[in-house]
Amino acid sequence: QVQLVESGGGTVQPGGSLNLSCTASPDTLSWTSMAWFRQAPGEQRELVARITNINNTWDMDKRTTISRGAAKNTVNLEMNNLKPEDTAVYYCNAVVWRMGEFWGQGTQVTVSS
Repeated sequence: QVQLVESGGGTVQPGGSLNLSCTASPDTLSWTSMAWFRQAPGEQRELVARITNINNTWDMDKRTTISRGAAKNTVNLEMNNLKPEDTAVYYCNAVVWRMGEFWGQGTQVTVSS
């Protein structure tokens, strides 16, 4: 069974930075893309960043950078100059070859002074 485990959420002041990490298991997975979405209260879930298995990337804006981690099946999301409107639950997403789409449990990011 595919599992996605997120880490790195928390509370940060406006202008601060956070690094989120997502590890997919088992490590024999053949994923085609991994991504980060976020969902604020009362809002729809939206795509923040995506990376493909051939390292094509897309980021919502210049304040975020998605990258592969050192460990297998790990992707990281670096977020800089965070704003209160970035407050949301951030979800890891993976599309796995011949298995479908999977989601993590989510990690809370709160930007507040």
